[in-house]
Amino acid sequence: MLLMSWTALVSTSLGYVIEHRWFEQWKEFVQTGDQNSSSFPGQIDNTDLFEDLDSYHLKERLVENEEFVLVPAEAWHKLFSWYGMVDGQPPLERKVVDLPSTLKVEVYPVEIFLCLHSNMENVITSQFSRADTIQSIQRAVCQAFSVPSGSECRLWMKSSDSSCERLRNVHVSVLDACLSSGMTVIMETRNADGTWPSSRPQVMRNSVEEQDSYRGQPGVCGLTNLGNTCFMNSALQCLSNTPPLTEYFLHSSYVEELNFTNPLGMKGEIAEAYADVIKQMWSGRHYSVVPRVFKTKVGHFASQFLGYQQHDSQELLSFLLDGLHEDLNRVKNKEYIELRDADGRLDQEVAEEAWRNHRRRNDSVIVDTFHGLFKSTLVCPECHKVSVTFDPFCYLSVPLPVSKERVMEVFFVSLDPYAKPVQHRLVVPKAGKVSDLCSALSDMTSISPTQMVVADVFNHRFYKIYNTDESLSCILDRDDIFVYELSEQDEQQEEQVLLALYLRERSHYRDYGSGSSSYGTSLFGHPLLLSVPRSSCSQEALYRLFLQRLARYVQPPDPSEELEEEEEEENDDDEEELKKTQTNGISDDDDQQDAEKAGTSQDQADALQSDLNDTPSSQDHSDAETSSTSQNQTEPSGCLGTNCTNAAIPLDSRGTTDTTSQTSAEQMQQPCKTTEDDGEEGKQEEACSPSPPPTEQPAKRRACHKRKKNLFTIQAVNSNGTTERGMGEGGSAVSFTSQPYVAIDWDPEMKKRFYNENEAEKYMKHSSMEVPQQQAIVQLQECIELFTTVETLEEENPWYCPVCKKHQLATKKLDLWSLPEVLIIHLKRFSYTKFTREKLDSIVEFPLRDLDFSSCLLRKSLSSGEPPSCYDLIAVSNHYGGLRDGHYTSYARNKDNGQWYYFDDSKVTYASEDQIVTNAAYVLFYHRQDKLRKPTLPSPTASPASSTQAANDITSSKDDDTKLSANSYLTMETD
Repeated sequence: MLLMSWTALVSTSLGYVIEHRWFEQWKEFVQTGDQNSSSFPGQIDNTDLFEDLDSYHLKERLVENEEFVLVPAEAWHKLFSWYGMVDGQPPLERKVVDLPSTLKVEVYPVEIFLCLHSNMENVITSQFSRADTIQSIQRAVCQAFSVPSGSECRLWMKSSDSSCERLRNVHVSVLDACLSSGMTVIMETRNADGTWPSSRPQVMRNSVEEQDSYRGQPGVCGLTNLGNTCFMNSALQCLSNTPPLTEYFLHSSYVEELNFTNPLGMKGEIAEAYADVIKQMWSGRHYSVVPRVFKTKVGHFASQFLGYQQHDSQELLSFLLDGLHEDLNRVKNKEYIELRDADGRLDQEVAEEAWRNHRRRNDSVIVDTFHGLFKSTLVCPECHKVSVTFDPFCYLSVPLPVSKERVMEVFFVSLDPYAKPVQHRLVVPKAGKVSDLCSALSDMTSISPTQMVVADVFNHRFYKIYNTDESLSCILDRDDIFVYELSEQDEQQEEQVLLALYLRERSHYRDYGSGSSSYGTSLFGHPLLLSVPRSSCSQEALYRLFLQRLARYVQPPDPSEELEEEEEEENDDDEEELKKTQTNGISDDDDQQDAEKAGTSQDQADALQSDLNDTPSSQDHSDAETSSTSQNQTEPSGCLGTNCTNAAIPLDSRGTTDTTSQTSAEQMQQPCKTTEDDGEEGKQEEACSPSPPPTEQPAKRRACHKRKKNLFTIQAVNSNGTTERGMGEGGSAVSFTSQPYVAIDWDPEMKKRFYNENEAEKYMKHSSMEVPQQQAIVQLQECIELFTTVETLEEENPWYCPVCKKHQLATKKLDLWSLPEVLIIHLKRFSYTKFTREKLDSIVEFPLRDLDFSSCLLRKSLSSGEPPSCYDLIAVSNHYGGLRDGHYTSYARNKDNGQWYYFDDSKVTYASEDQIVTNAAYVLFYHRQDKLRKPTLPSPTASPASSTQAANDITSSKDDDTKLSANSYLTMETD
């Protein structure tokens, strides 16, 4: 009996549909046993099941066991061999599909429309089982439309709503891909230039015709900077010029190894996006490629790379290698493997076991190309337990030798008012304090360190005044550091006050926006630090002291000029009103008071001239000059209260270079103190200090007339020099509740006539500045030796000792055991500790050829079957700049012609070998010599010496990360 159970049917995963009437007649025939019976069924005939005999489509909604029956494949083959089939009718073979919670024979297969992207009008219809894979659909399309074998294809599913979805995993079933009857599957093949027809056409700075006709050296292709993406471009260029990885993608080997189920992977999307970039770069049809889709995918799977901020090329490289590995991992289901310690076993045995275990869970082209093995030895400091493990690595992060000393440049400001600031270059301990800087400067100047105060000057003000016990790590190399000499103080002398002095220039117009009737001021020049006796902090005393301190670049007026100016002042009520309002906030309706204060007596002028003549004239020297730009600020210039004066103080200025540090100086601000008993007369008399009793008004007015001829006025201000503060105790010009800051305000005309700005900006260079700085040169071998040096674990990363049963700061030593085909060496130029952050600009000399690791490997003697340990350089990722900013480029050797190229975003130029070793080298790529192949193409005709010549005639200019040149890319591709 050939009737089989349903269980037997589904176990074969294949069944056949037979018309019910024929099958019942056959059963009757076999049951009678009479071969001559009229019930003989004849040939298998399924005519009643078809809609028509042209297409042989099944009728809809056929009922099983009423209109048809299902028989297993084995029964069908017997029936077919015995009775045959009506001519022209196809066997109705059906598959058993695994539906959720049940198995079922699909009587009606999925009917799908197929077409090519290049000609979507030409559509054919084909039927597929729900158990068929997408790959079977792809083969059917290739066969139906005669697509050349070996063409790289991808499929898109178009549903009824006209939306398209990529069918990425060709190994998934039709059922799992949610394909149903009536849907259309579109197939596209990759263009010759590496792009896909479904992507928008790439629009470069050249016309479409020129771009299509361009033919260049494959791999010599720039990458457009999308905005701070030079770090990504640099890493991509290095990987692009790694021969085994690039050939793997160019030959489309990745297609069969895409892992869509790995929970640690990116569903194959990173691998596909990377493949698209590589195929475009190596098509030889692009000057430059826009990696926008790749950038989007990276940001999607690694949120730290979202947006367009600057990042680290090595961090991007680490993520990309790991992502490619997981997307291409040949191990679909990773088994759990318990790691074992060496426990005294031989290194060879433990290493082989570790590598086998690693390959059982990790097997990809990345492991084949980049993974090596090192030995890790941990020793407990208490029980001396030795733990030995062998761990895989994808790249080596080697440290650079760090100098314990640091070179700093400072300006020394002497007590001598005629001495120009002197620029010194000092060698100080890197982990030292401000006191160490003072000691080093003392050795050059013979000035006691106790007479020095160190300050950071920025934007014409003190950004910070340092204490002697503060760490030098707080001072950046780009800071403008001034060291001020203070007067020596004896124990018998009275208390000294450290006074910070700013220079300000008054504006011609009132600062109405500030809500004040005063006039705005702007800082200029460089500030001063003075040591002043506490009893000498009155306005008159400070005015004389400041004049003497600024004698080098403040020139006093001669007597004839004094007289002319006095006559002008007597007749210029408007200017006097300006000065009164500017410094004292006097109201405009005090005309009579203004008239009384308009002039000064000849005695007062003579007294002022006597004070000014006490200071020698400035001297001219042929010293170096530097200019410091003044950032104008419009700040309210308030009054010091009833004890305000018109005396003002000029400020010392030093030549430095501008910095870009952020200005966030601490503001130790004290509110202005006024009394409610001050009347209108008191406001009018604010120009006099101190305010005498009523019986002494005439004398007071004479003093005011005399002070009108002062060169500047004095204001107590906050640490930023922007807000006036109240008077100090006892009528002094400063407040002693905190660090006193004083500003001297110049009228623009007075500043122009008596302040010599050129002289104020002059400075001298000490002989230490003439000694050229020796840039540190490090051998790559030294960095590798440091990598294998014994170190003690940090407190943040202790090791759990299985014997002591607690975490220990064990000693750790790493040794190289086996090296990969392509060795990536990361130079750890960026140093981050609890207290410091810096970039090491040392030149690391690395060989371009014959880098031999035989002395570094733990195994001194290699067996005959193991590869050698000599490497040649193939690529370098460079970083220019500092911690907060910078630019990435790369050097790479083309695998086809052996020529070195310099990749700077979209610009590609020839490079010679003597250009490659610089202090910007950051990540090095070495290829093992036994895997190197000779170039298949001749070297370019262009001389390598002409490195400025753009390869492939690319003429775009270098693009900084903070701005994109309009000449570099007119239009960016959008995918």
